[in-house]
Amino acid sequence: MEEVEIPSFFVCPISLQLMKDPVTVPTGITYDRESIEKWLFSAKNGTCPVTKQEISGCDLTPNHTLRRLIQSWCTLNAAHGIERIPTPRPPVSKSQVAKLLREAKSPDMRDKCLKRLRSIAAENATNRCCMEAAGAADFLATLVKNETSASSALLDETSSNCCSFEVTTRPLDEALAVLYHLQLSEASLRNLIGNDGVFVDSLTRIMQSGTCESRAYAVKLLNSMFEVADIIQLSSLRMELFVEVVRLLRDQVSRKVTKSALKLLIRACPMSRNRVKVVDASAVPVLIDLLLDSCDKRQSELTLILLDVLCQCAEGRAELLKHGAGIAIVSKKILRVSETASERGVRILLSIAKFSATPSIVQEMLQVGVAAKLCLVLQVEGTSKTKEKAREILRLHARTWKTSPCIRAEFLSSYPA
Repeated sequence: MEEVEIPSFFVCPISLQLMKDPVTVPTGITYDRESIEKWLFSAKNGTCPVTKQEISGCDLTPNHTLRRLIQSWCTLNAAHGIERIPTPRPPVSKSQVAKLLREAKSPDMRDKCLKRLRSIAAENATNRCCMEAAGAADFLATLVKNETSASSALLDETSSNCCSFEVTTRPLDEALAVLYHLQLSEASLRNLIGNDGVFVDSLTRIMQSGTCESRAYAVKLLNSMFEVADIIQLSSLRMELFVEVVRLLRDQVSRKVTKSALKLLIRACPMSRNRVKVVDASAVPVLIDLLLDSCDKRQSELTLILLDVLCQCAEGRAELLKHGAGIAIVSKKILRVSETASERGVRILLSIAKFSATPSIVQEMLQVGVAAKLCLVLQVEGTSKTKEKAREILRLHARTWKTSPCIRAEFLSSYPA
């Protein structure tokens, strides 16, 4: 087949491919919609890739003239195997979204409207930006709070009769799905958190008694919200939330949900009071079990990061040592997952070695191969910080470990003086 040269002005400056849905940004440069949306929304850039001038993600104007020219060129070159690009569906308008939101206030129309909103949000980032600007986030959040309150009231009425009950309705599940898929801006996420914590409490109740799908969307939304939350908001989180997030980790709904839950707890744990709450929610044994079962690199990294944070408090270290496989699995993951995992694993062992090393613990660390593994860390390539921490642990317990037959001669050669 004869190769056809694509005219340069038909090519997207980002993807360097033929444009299928050309849009022009305020700087006058035209890009393929999919490429510029990835640049602006997924990569969170706020500038024009060519001119470097600041632009808004919502200011993408369809270039119909150029698209028709590209379609005509495709038709003329059909004999060379060039397929005609289809005419793209126009983005949703603010007035269309506003109409759907008004109709969704009617209980009879709600389910249909929410499904339509979900479909619109799934099409492209421009639609999601338009929906956010039209007030969809506030409407959906209010709907979630109202539906959760109504379900909780019904739960209170039925609890005396020992009936099982799920805090969920079809509109609630759809509203949560749309909220998550909107990929909200930082400003909207901060608005969801608010000062009263009502929406966070609603999501906690959903994690307590919702469907599997609604629990998954709740923890994903909370993770996004905590990414932009301030210290005061994070400090006011209730114990019930941590209990439910840990329960999601224990249930292992899916890898994505597990990773979202781990990230959420990591973001909540810079404050010492939250670390204690997470430990009290029985997170440490759940995390150790995750490490024992996990073959996923990123999940193992996140689990070790969270364990490292929790081991900064005495309660976290005590829980790790209480688990029969705690020290052994942390040691095993070093040099087997990634550089990040190795660094965090060594940090966890340093916390134990410095602050919780009773004679029996020191002996256990020797028996499960911690000393040998740390000697190996010094022999292989790795970060200087990780090696320095490994040396510190080995020096701390040199009296017990250096003369032990548990460490092979090839490892002893690297034992620090």
